[in-house]
Amino acid sequence: MLYVVFYDITDNELRNKVADFLKKKGMRRVQLSVFVGELNSSRLKDVEAGLRLIYRKSKPGDRFMILILPVTDTLFKQRIVIGGEYREEEGNVIW
Repeated sequence: MLYVVFYDITDNELRNKVADFLKKKGMRRVQLSVFVGELNSSRLKDVEAGLRLIYRKSKPGDRFMILILPVTDTLFKQRIVIGGEYREEEGNVIW
C-alpha cells in the first residue's frame, strides 16, 4: 500500500531526524515535510514505531504532529499538482 507521511515539527533537530529516518526507510520526499512510499504492514509498523521514538524526544510546548495516510495507487495517480516540479537530491523528478 502507498502511504503519504506529512509532518509539522518546530524543533529543527527532530524534524531532520524524521526526514532522515523516512529516507532510510525508503520513502521519497515530495515536499519539504511530505514523504511518499510503499509500505507493507510490517514496514508500516516499523515506521510508526520509529517515529513514535523520535516523538518521545520532543519537549513540552513543541509542535510535533505526524500524519500517516494510506492512499491507493489509483487515487495517487489522480493527484493534482499546481506549480513547479519537485526533484529528489539525486535530481529525479517525483512530483
